[in-house]
Amino acid sequence: MRVRLALSAAATSLIIAGLAAATPSHAGQIDDLTVNGTGTIAADGTITLSGTYRCLPDGTPGPVFVGSTLVRGNESTGIGGTHAVCDGQVREWTNTSKGTGSRYERGEATVRAHLVKLSTKSVLPMPQPLAHEEARVELK
Repeated sequence: MRVRLALSAAATSLIIAGLAAATPSHAGQIDDLTVNGTGTIAADGTITLSGTYRCLPDGTPGPVFVGSTLVRGNESTGIGGTHAVCDGQVREWTNTSKGTGSRYERGEATVRAHLVKLSTKSVLPMPQPLAHEEARVELK
């Protein structure tokens, strides 16, 4: 019985050591996205939304973007897109859209932001979601 327990403990230790050796160096870090609680509507109707993102390099080809959508009631409008740099650093994003502000007024709204990689492993680029955030914002 003691031999079985010793062998079992040794096998478990080997498996754990093997898993630790196979764990990527960025383990525990994740792709992340935030939305700032305030957006702006300029006099010419330009809407600006912002926040932060972090994405990790994964070694596969394809550009990464931060997209955002402004939602109020049953209306939604895409507000620009920002090319993302995936180096593991927290970076800022800012998206703007000119001329859409006439449909929106100052006050509370919802922003849906997405960090998406366009995977170019195949002939047709396929979106690969990395992170998303939905947040209430105050448009000023």
